[in-house]
Amino acid sequence: MTGRKQEFNLQIYQITDAILLAFAFWAAYFLRQLGQYWFDLEPIGLFAESQWMIFIIMPFGPILLELQGFYTHPLQKTLGISLRQMASAAFWIILLVGACVIFFRLQVPSRAVLPLFGILALGLLTLRERITISLFRTRARNGSNREPVLLAGSPADIKALRQTLTPVQLIEMDIVGEIDIEAQPTSELVNALHRHSVNRVIFTGGQANMNLLQKAIGACEVEGVEAWLVADFIKTAIAKPTFDALGALPMLVFRTTPSVSWSLLVKGIIDRVGAFLLLIVNSPLMLAAVVGIKLTSPGPIVFSQQRGGKNGRPFTMYKFRSMTTDAEMRRAELECRNEMSGPVFKVGEDPRITPFGRWLRRTSIDELPQLINVLLGDMSLVGPRPLPLYEVANFENDAQRRRLSVKPGLTCLWQISGRNKVQVFDQWVKLDLEYIDNWSIWLDIKILLKTIPAVLFGSGAS
Repeated sequence: MTGRKQEFNLQIYQITDAILLAFAFWAAYFLRQLGQYWFDLEPIGLFAESQWMIFIIMPFGPILLELQGFYTHPLQKTLGISLRQMASAAFWIILLVGACVIFFRLQVPSRAVLPLFGILALGLLTLRERITISLFRTRARNGSNREPVLLAGSPADIKALRQTLTPVQLIEMDIVGEIDIEAQPTSELVNALHRHSVNRVIFTGGQANMNLLQKAIGACEVEGVEAWLVADFIKTAIAKPTFDALGALPMLVFRTTPSVSWSLLVKGIIDRVGAFLLLIVNSPLMLAAVVGIKLTSPGPIVFSQQRGGKNGRPFTMYKFRSMTTDAEMRRAELECRNEMSGPVFKVGEDPRITPFGRWLRRTSIDELPQLINVLLGDMSLVGPRPLPLYEVANFENDAQRRRLSVKPGLTCLWQISGRNKVQVFDQWVKLDLEYIDNWSIWLDIKILLKTIPAVLFGSGAS
């Protein structure tokens, strides 16, 4: 399936599923209301009192389903995988509803409504997905949805392209011919367009002469036929190519970080909401830290320092002060005791740390003011730890620099791996790049959940 068609179908599926989820909630409420007559259950309030839940279910339902991979490769999934994805999304919807009940004092008319909604939603979504798959396979068998396509380029490139086509793509495409644009004149391409009523030509430009390629694409333009160019003539190891436009100029973009998407939007919402809630929950600990710092050592309560943010952009990071006020001046004399390789400075049993500061670090309470950085948008809850600007300036290679390609975070894979055990900076960088290359909302959630025991048991705390 082509990217544009896939995106359009995805939007149709999401709108349909949002409507089905809203209907499932209404049906669950209606069944529970009937229950008070059929089974002599307690009466429940008016539907209008619980309509607020629809405003959570309809927008967040499809988003959470997409995050679970529900819309990815539906033809290659088993029913069990689909049910597991839907159950996970339903769990998070119920969690969102529960959070609204707790924090906004909203009312749920009956505890039976949500389980009934979950059962009905699973049934309706499964039915919609199975019908969609059945219709697609029926059209594929009949050949009614197969698009006539020409492949054009050098024979070697065309052969390489054929080897990359998946069974699903071959079901959707009817490859009606191949044109060697170096050996055959453009007129033969045009004749093939007319003969097969082709709507699309896929050009493999790797070894083809660019002048001939441009002429052939121009012929497609005159005929009103789509010309697709395989952009594998630039080989990359990590970057993922995407298409974009800069004004009227078409652009091929090679991106190594997550692109703008619903997932990034959800990450931003989780960051802001999570930071706000964590500030409220941890306010007693923060107040205790303020009093403890003030009573045990002279100097400011909060330590601020310029750190390298996304793409190295400087920002002011906040921490509770855990060292003496002359800590920065004494750093040079402790260089010989540095335990971390590379540009990073780290000393075990650092003499600059105050007794109360040592407790703050062991419990990670000193990091709590960084929640303000998350609210300000300088940091994320999960991401590579931000380093001081003087350490960023001493980066030794491109891999170390690439860890700056995303927002820095409060916690990361390095934190939960026991940071005291990772003394080689390149290993730290490797963990950060592993996070960047495999990023997903669920990876963030896993890291956040693993951070809790790491903090409670002080693993890796300094």
